[in-house]
Amino acid sequence: MAESRPVLDIVAPFLNEAQSASAFAALLDRLEAAVSQRFGMAVHKILVDDGSRDDGVARFSQALTGSWEIVRLSRNFGKEVAVLAGLDQTRGDMVLIMDSDLQHSMDISLKMITELVDDPEIDVVYAQNDRREASWRRSQLARLFYSLINSSQRFDIPENAGDFRVMRGSVARAITTLRDKRRFNKGLFAWAGFRQKAIPYSPENRASGTSKWSRLNLIAFSLEGFTSFSVIPLRLISLSGLLAALAGAVYGAKVFFEVMFYGIAVPGYPSLLVAVVLLGGLNLTLLGLIGEYVWVTLSESKDRPVYIVRDVVRGEGSARLPGKPEA
Repeated sequence: MAESRPVLDIVAPFLNEAQSASAFAALLDRLEAAVSQRFGMAVHKILVDDGSRDDGVARFSQALTGSWEIVRLSRNFGKEVAVLAGLDQTRGDMVLIMDSDLQHSMDISLKMITELVDDPEIDVVYAQNDRREASWRRSQLARLFYSLINSSQRFDIPENAGDFRVMRGSVARAITTLRDKRRFNKGLFAWAGFRQKAIPYSPENRASGTSKWSRLNLIAFSLEGFTSFSVIPLRLISLSGLLAALAGAVYGAKVFFEVMFYGIAVPGYPSLLVAVVLLGGLNLTLLGLIGEYVWVTLSESKDRPVYIVRDVVRGEGSARLPGKPEA
């Protein structure tokens, strides 16, 4: 990389993507050529192996050209942490984060870079999934999620925005100062602020393999977002408890009125069973939710590193710039 030229760092985490390694490396080569021609920028590729079980590192090492490095984590820490590991290695003027499964296209990448280059007032340009192929139920659930998590916040987490984004180097370095152990990147990007702009896009089809996100993973990830950035779940449970208490008071007044004025016998077992099940369920739900928040607090209080680097593989033409730690 010529030091006189501005540098674009491309961060791409991967997990068991050996089959798409050649195609993704070719996409990076085309993107590098276009960035060099249009913007006069040098490109440094930073791939993060998030504990792959296949020979993805070897295949990427054979396919990548130019200036590149592969950060191999000691195990699978999750994509959110892998993105941080890649950002920790950046030092360029701009940073592009994209997936290695070819769902993030070259055209949208160039469009985001163009927006950032042309407008010096913008700090971050992110791709916003239009979810054209999503079902109605999933779209409504996503809308409900963002409505709840953005309630009573001083910042808004943009709907359907992920890690696919380009930012200035100063923003990337600011993000690396946020060392949350339980990471919810879209929340962290929004919390950090800066002037951001959205670009709508439709994800491309996966080159190979299947998505690593199952329904259970998405539910757990949503809960991660709530426990990291919102107190709404606790307030909803508290409101449910208050409504249950009011319902109990109304029912008690009804029973008292019927006994005093009409002599109606109070049904014993059914009403008692309903009360026990209702209140017991609310208590257990509240305890479980509090446990989630306590677990997050405990995780953050431990002085463990967010991730551990096994080693870093670099291309022959990659010269590591001084002043940047390995992990």
